[in-house]
Amino acid sequence: MPTTFEFCLPTAAKVVPDGPDWIHEIKYDGYRLRVERNGRAVRLLTKNGHDWTKRFPWIVAAALKNREQQFVIDGEAVVLGVDGTSDFNALHSRKHDDEVQLYAFDILALGREDLRSLPLSMRKSNLARLLRGRPDGMFVAPFEPGAIGADLFGAACRMGLEGLVSKRKDRRYSAGRSKDWIKVKNRTHPAMTREF
Repeated sequence: MPTTFEFCLPTAAKVVPDGPDWIHEIKYDGYRLRVERNGRAVRLLTKNGHDWTKRFPWIVAAALKNREQQFVIDGEAVVLGVDGTSDFNALHSRKHDDEVQLYAFDILALGREDLRSLPLSMRKSNLARLLRGRPDGMFVAPFEPGAIGADLFGAACRMGLEGLVSKRKDRRYSAGRSKDWIKVKNRTHPAMTREF
């Protein structure tokens, strides 16, 4: 398994991309997190390189329950409210660290294989296989095909969600800022004015 990974970061935009090459995911309001498992060792790493393994025990337990001994997953650490939407204030308060789950949207490595050069559609299939019949603590981010992106964004805004991340399904996972991942935020969401 490769030893170093860097996050792929979405490019901000005002319009949801359209067309069959795109898929769309609801943007959950949480902390971006990479889960790295190697045997009995699990690490949770933030975008800024902080090790938060001790902070979120439920994610660590879920990673250790998986049959697969080695994997690297990209996702968002979230606290879900009773309505199933992410509650950033609960997450940020640190009072609910034992309730934090991983909203998993990509897989970078599985077994001893580096999957970053595969197209997103194939990585999504690998992720779904890895987390099928999942233990609580990690769940696969649902996604929708390109044609309904604008409608999905409208629905996300009406539900008070943070927005959408649209991704090219035929592209590799690349480190740093990418135009293959487009983030469109709900302008009325509290995340727009947050300082941290």
